[in-house]
Amino acid sequence: MVMTTIYVLVSVILVSLVSFVGIISLILTKKKLSNILLILVSLSAGSLFGGAFLHLLPEAVGEHGFTLNLSLYVLAGIVVFFILEKIIHWRQQCKPKHPLVHEEKPHHIGIMNLVGDGVHNFVDGLIIAGSYLVSIPVGIATTIAVIFHEVPQELADFGVLLYSGFTKAKALLFNFLSAAVAIVGAIVGLILGAKSELFISFILPFAAGGFIYIAGCNLVPELHKECRAKASLWHLSAFLFGIALMSLLKFLG
Repeated sequence: MVMTTIYVLVSVILVSLVSFVGIISLILTKKKLSNILLILVSLSAGSLFGGAFLHLLPEAVGEHGFTLNLSLYVLAGIVVFFILEKIIHWRQQCKPKHPLVHEEKPHHIGIMNLVGDGVHNFVDGLIIAGSYLVSIPVGIATTIAVIFHEVPQELADFGVLLYSGFTKAKALLFNFLSAAVAIVGAIVGLILGAKSELFISFILPFAAGGFIYIAGCNLVPELHKECRAKASLWHLSAFLFGIALMSLLKFLG
């Protein structure tokens, strides 16, 4: 249990540190940033699908069989992440097309951004902890999938905080504090996992549902907005690489 706890804490700390990737958006031009973001989104989508179908669901089915409860837990993951996505859309509904050059500073949007991300990161922490309680390889695969998803997300969140009036330093700090809520989620997950077998049987299919929702409903539609053949080929390559990486991680066990 001690080694599992160490793996969990190291993983959620790494996920939290991803929040500092936002500084990259100040270095790259808007065009380069846009191109990189879509490749990262492709990689994220592939890794999330791979994590769900190659790691989380096989483990859940292997432990308990393909039961009605398992299906309901997967659907619960989809519903919860659907709600979180609705919150994200709600908090960004007043966001203009060019947030970094807008003159007004609606501070409340930054606050909503941090609160919404905090809830999302707490759930990520629960998922990472639950995955490691099943096995180290599943935990590592889940952590990598979460990290790939967080990179493009954190780049966007950093821009929202700058738009809402935060200085660069404060945007980085508060974005990190919001990301660090994953540590709290992981600790809660470890406690729940130690006290209840139900949590472990629930969290894997729940996480799979969340991964499938994020990849299929949030990320893939973004990729379809780019129709150029060369760019689409890059996106497909990154998408397949994400799946391949999750496949390779199966050999860790």
